Amino acid sequence: MPTTEQAAPVVPRVPVWVRGGCAVRVLATHERTRSTGRFVVRHGSYVLAGGGIAARRAWDGRTLARYERMMRAAEAAGQPEQVLEWETRAAAFRAARHKRRMDLITSPVDVAKGAAVGVATAEGALLALGVVLAIAEKDISQIVVPTMTVIELIRWVVVFIGIIWGPLTVAGPWLFLASLWAIGRHRQAAPAWAMPAGKTSTDGAPITPSVVVTALRDLGVAPLRNAIKEMGDAGAGMLGPIRIAGCGVEVDVTLPSGVSTDEVQKRRRKLAENLSRHEHEVFVTIPQAARTVRLWIADSGALDEPIGPSPLVTDPDVKADLYDGRAPWGQDLRGDAALLSLLQRHLLITGLSNQGKTASLRALALWLALDTSVEFRIADLKGVGDWRMFDGLATVLIQGPTDDHVIEATHMLEAGVREMERRIALLEQSGATDGVTRDMARTDPRFRPIVLLVDEAQVAFMCPAVGEDKRPYGGTKATSRYFMAARKLHNQGRAVNVVLWQGTQDPTDQNLPKLVREGAHIRASLVLGTEEQARMALGDKAVNGGAAPHKLRQGLDKGTVVVAGDGVKLAPGQSSITIRTHFISGEQAAEVADRAKARRTGVTTLTAIERPEQEVDTLADVAAVIGDAPRMRTQEVLAALAARNPGEYREWTFADLKALLEAAGAAPYKSDGQMVVARARVEQAITKRDEQAAAESADGGLA
Repeated sequence: MPTTEQAAPVVPRVPVWVRGGCAVRVLATHERTRSTGRFVVRHGSYVLAGGGIAARRAWDGRTLARYERMMRAAEAAGQPEQVLEWETRAAAFRAARHKRRMDLITSPVDVAKGAAVGVATAEGALLALGVVLAIAEKDISQIVVPTMTVIELIRWVVVFIGIIWGPLTVAGPWLFLASLWAIGRHRQAAPAWAMPAGKTSTDGAPITPSVVVTALRDLGVAPLRNAIKEMGDAGAGMLGPIRIAGCGVEVDVTLPSGVSTDEVQKRRRKLAENLSRHEHEVFVTIPQAARTVRLWIADSGALDEPIGPSPLVTDPDVKADLYDGRAPWGQDLRGDAALLSLLQRHLLITGLSNQGKTASLRALALWLALDTSVEFRIADLKGVGDWRMFDGLATVLIQGPTDDHVIEATHMLEAGVREMERRIALLEQSGATDGVTRDMARTDPRFRPIVLLVDEAQVAFMCPAVGEDKRPYGGTKATSRYFMAARKLHNQGRAVNVVLWQGTQDPTDQNLPKLVREGAHIRASLVLGTEEQARMALGDKAVNGGAAPHKLRQGLDKGTVVVAGDGVKLAPGQSSITIRTHFISGEQAAEVADRAKARRTGVTTLTAIERPEQEVDTLADVAAVIGDAPRMRTQEVLAALAARNPGEYREWTFADLKALLEAAGAAPYKSDGQMVVARARVEQAITKRDEQAAAESADGGLA
C-alpha cells in the first residue's frame, strides 16, 4: 500500500511589527546604546550647567545679588556685624556702578577727543621721523614714507582679518560651547547615573571644605540645600576649621536657620556615602554650640587597622591605683589613650554575643586587680573559663550557667548587700557624713573596696528558680531576689565602696530591667542590633547626642564600645565617646593575673557563698508586725517592717510589699478607702507554703 507522507508542521509567522519591536528593544537595551546615551546626557549636562554657572557669575558681577545672599546668610547665622560689613560693601559697589553709568554720558565726546589727539600725535611723530629720513637720504619724498608704511600695515591687517573672519564666525559658537562644557565638567555637573564607571568612586579622597559642603548640600534636606545655594561663599561659612583628629579629621558645622541637628544625624549613612566613606567611618555628635553638628570622618580603611597592645601586656611594672589612677582601656577615635576612672562607680557593659564583651570587661578587672586593696567577688554565668585566671585572686569565683550557679550568684550579691549595710551602720555609729573616704579605705580593712562582678547577668534575670520563701531568684519584679539585691547595691553601695559590675547580652526589659541599667554610673555598649536596644543600653540622652552602637559592624568592630556616663573624659557638650579597646588574650590575661597574685598573699577563692544561719522570712515578718490585729494599713506595715529589720526593709515601697503578698496569695485590699493587709490572709499563705514544703520534702524522701 502506498504510504502517506506526514504533513510538515506549520510554523506560525511572527508578525513584522513583533519582530521589529524585539529588535528595537534589543537595540535600546544594548550596553553600547546605554553607554552612548549616558555619554550624550553627561556632556549635554556639562554644557547646560556650564551656561547656568557662567550666567550666574555674570549676574553676580553686574548686580547686588552676591551681597544680598551674604547678608541673608549672616542674618540667618545671627551675625549682625557681618551684615553691616556686607551692607558697606554693597553701598560701595552701588556707588561705583553709578559712577560708571554717569561716565557713559560723557564718554563719546571724550573718546572722540582722545582719538583725534592720538591720531594727530601719531601723525606728527611719523612726519618727524620722515623728516629725519629725508635729511639722511637727501630725498624729500622720504618724509611720507613712515606714514605710508603704517597705512600699508593697516591694509594688511584688514586683509588678514578678512581672511580669518569666515572661519572665526564658524568656530566662534563652538568655542563658546566648549568653554561652557569645560565649566560644567570642572564642576561635575551631570547626573550620577550618567557618570562613567570608575569615575564616580572617590574612596579615600581627602576631606576638603568643598567636599563637606557638597555632601551636606546633597543630603536631601531641602532647607539646607537652598540655604547653601543662596550663600555667596557656597556654604563655606558654615564650616569651622578642619582639624586632624587621630586617624581622621574633625569639623564643626553650624547649620543655617530652619535645619535641625536631628535631620543630619538621621542621614548618617547618606552623609558618609556623599563623603566617599562607609557608614562606620563617619560619626555625627552634638557639641555645646547651638545648631551645630560635629563630624568626625575617618581616613578610608583606618578603622579596620588594629590598635596597639594593652599597657598591661607590654609593661610588666605597670601599677594600678583605684583612687588616683585610671584604667587604660584603649584608644578613642582621635587616637588618644582612653582612660577610665573606676572609683565608686557601678558599671554596665552590653552587646551582642561574641563581640568582645567579656574581654572588654575583663581588661578593666585585670588592671584593678593590680591594686591590692581591691577585693573581687565574681560570678561568671557563662562558665567556659573566661575568668578562671581569677582563681586565687578573687575571694569568690562562681563559674557556670545553671540555676544553681544563679542561686549562688544571688547569694553573692545578697552577701554584698549585708556587707554594705554593715558598713553603713559603722559609719552611722562613727558619725561620718562623707561616706568611706580614701584614708579610711586604705587604713581600715573593714572598708576595703569590693567589686561584685557578674558576667552574663541576663542568665540571672531570666532564671526561673524559686527559693524556699517562694520568692524567685530571677525576674524583674520586686519579688526577684537578684533584682532586689542589685537595686539595693545601686542605691547605697558606692558610698561605702561596694560596687556592682555587670555584663549582659541583648539588653531588653526582660533581661535587663530599667532600674538596674539606669543605676550604673558607667554604661558601655558594643555592637547592638537596633536603636531601641542602644537606648536601653546607654540611655536616651546618649543616643540623642550621637551614640550609635547599633551602627557598629557585627564581627568587624569587635571590642569597640560606645561609653556614656561618668568616669570617662568627654569633650564639652558630648554625652558619649567611642573607644576601641585593647584586646588581652586568655594567655595574656593569665600572665597579668599572675602578676597581681604575686602582690597579694593569703587569698582563698570560694565557689559557694556561706549563707546566714537564718534567712529572712518576709511573710513571717509581716505576720509578726500585724500581731493580733485583724488588719493593718499598708503604710503601718511598711513602717513596722523597717523598724523590725532596717537592713532588709528600709527601702521597701508599697509596690514591693504588694508584689510579695500577691505572689503569696495574700494581696492587700481596700477597707474604708484605705489599703490594708489582712492577718487571716497572711496566716493562710504561711500555712499553705509550709504544707507545700512538707509535701515536697515527703516526695523527695519517697523518691
